[in-house]
Amino acid sequence: MSELSLLIGDKFSSSWSFRPWFLLTVAGIPFAEDAIELDRPTTRETLKSRSPTGLVPVLRIGDLAVWDSLAIMETIADRFPEKALWPANADARAIARSLAAEMHSGFSALRTVWPMMFHRRDLRHLTMGGVQKDIDRIETIWTEARDTYGAGGPFLFGAFSVADAMYAPVISRFETYGPVDLNPTCRAYMAAVKALPAWAQWATEASEQAHARGLL
Repeated sequence: MSELSLLIGDKFSSSWSFRPWFLLTVAGIPFAEDAIELDRPTTRETLKSRSPTGLVPVLRIGDLAVWDSLAIMETIADRFPEKALWPANADARAIARSLAAEMHSGFSALRTVWPMMFHRRDLRHLTMGGVQKDIDRIETIWTEARDTYGAGGPFLFGAFSVADAMYAPVISRFETYGPVDLNPTCRAYMAAVKALPAWAQWATEASEQAHARGLL
């Protein structure tokens, strides 16, 4: 297979970049990281020349360019079936895809009011309006996934999957703007994700980038 290259934005703020990067890294799939600073005078023109949509992330496999985080992760799962990045059980796989799609298209209040700032902690932002509704829904689906399908490991469907990568930036938001009051099942799940070496790697590099940009 041709070498994989992933175009990503700033690690302290680009949640959509984090998702496929996290999946590839946790799965141990080699790839070249192609990073670009966002919100710079030249960013728009640079992205226009390197991304079909002018956005990040973009996965390149040889001459093929795949954009949109969920499409990228579906492609990774297709190209590396031995990594089992979706649950093997058909029912579990259907629910995992539903959870991933819900994150992809929903939770607009949480994503808008609580933008990802991976380098910050304990801002204790108010959870008024739609943010609390989104938190409640996330707590419900995490709990149901763990209770129904999570017996084989510490993640939503036991083993690490695309669904976990999709919700990883939510865990960062809960850390940044919390503490968020969640049940023990969800707290244990968050701890399992944060214990992954890939999480520590991204966190370290996010802090380094934020410091270099004068944000710390």
